[in-house]
Amino acid sequence: MGIFSRAESKPNKPTVEAQYAPQVLANNYIYSYAPTIDRASALEIPSVVRARNLICGTIASMPLELYRKSTGEEIGKPVWMDQPAINQPRAVTIAYTVDSLLFYGWSVWLIKSRYQEDGRPASYEWIPNSRVTPQYSSDYQNLVEGYLIDGTFYSNDDVVTFQSLNDGILTTGARVLRGALDLEIASTLAAATPMPTGYIKNTGADLDPKEVQGLLAAWKSARLNRSTAYLTSTLEYNVAQFSPKDMLYNEAKQDYATQIARLCNVDAFYLSADANNSMTYSNLLDSRKQFVSLSLQPFITAIEDRLSMNDVTANGNEVRFDLDKSFLRANPMDELLVIEKMLSLGLIDINQAMEMTDLTPNGNGGM
Repeated sequence: MGIFSRAESKPNKPTVEAQYAPQVLANNYIYSYAPTIDRASALEIPSVVRARNLICGTIASMPLELYRKSTGEEIGKPVWMDQPAINQPRAVTIAYTVDSLLFYGWSVWLIKSRYQEDGRPASYEWIPNSRVTPQYSSDYQNLVEGYLIDGTFYSNDDVVTFQSLNDGILTTGARVLRGALDLEIASTLAAATPMPTGYIKNTGADLDPKEVQGLLAAWKSARLNRSTAYLTSTLEYNVAQFSPKDMLYNEAKQDYATQIARLCNVDAFYLSADANNSMTYSNLLDSRKQFVSLSLQPFITAIEDRLSMNDVTANGNEVRFDLDKSFLRANPMDELLVIEKMLSLGLIDINQAMEMTDLTPNGNGGM
């Protein structure tokens, strides 16, 4: 009996457990059908678009690499690290993951396939937050037990959840964003109005409401064609609004640009804000290091740490963005000086030096 039982094929079961139920860290994690301001409205503000593109676009340009924790050695990585979703490039998936972390404070990847060897995910799909409704535990432990995606329930076994180190700006900056959007709307209306808002006073006989509407329509149409107006002896035009210059629209926009820079944790000069715009750097690399350390690192860390957890990456390995190969790559001359010093100290050999400069190491037949 024992011989036959040993010959039976055993069902393939994942060797790792899915992520634990994510904890609800802030109110912004709760799905709302009527937020104070939504993402689409926030992106009508130029300063928000600029900050969003700087943060998301820069991180998306950095390649993902796999390293051994014990030695820091770069090792072979699975295919999904070059392309998490089968229907779009890696940069797009990463950019919109950071986008979700920036605006909402959390992001969700739906697992589309798994490796048979250990059950870990092999491909994903980024899901927009507007399509996701978190499902909370019924025992009041403030945990998320799964998600409704387009009305279909997915447990924590089926998704990878990213949690930002900060609350989303749609929550923390709702009032600032709404004020900036109202300012954009007001300035647009002022630009679309040929003359300051006012009223036409009639000192003669009262007009029928239809005649009044026709008079106002004719007045607006005439002002779009010419600036000079003509009124009869019984009509008088009175201005009832300050001009755009008096309303200080330009100054208000600069102030809101500074506020949005603070909200997104980006230096004001990146958004062309006048306030605190006297910052100087010794060189481009120092400026980029400052931007990474203060603005990008919270999002980079949130993604790296989540993808390095056991349900995604095997124990002993970790996922990291390779900043040195992209955004923080040194000047070629500075890089050569460092390599020369390492060679003189015997820390590396000539083949390793050639590999560091993207040259083919000796002994590979030039291939």
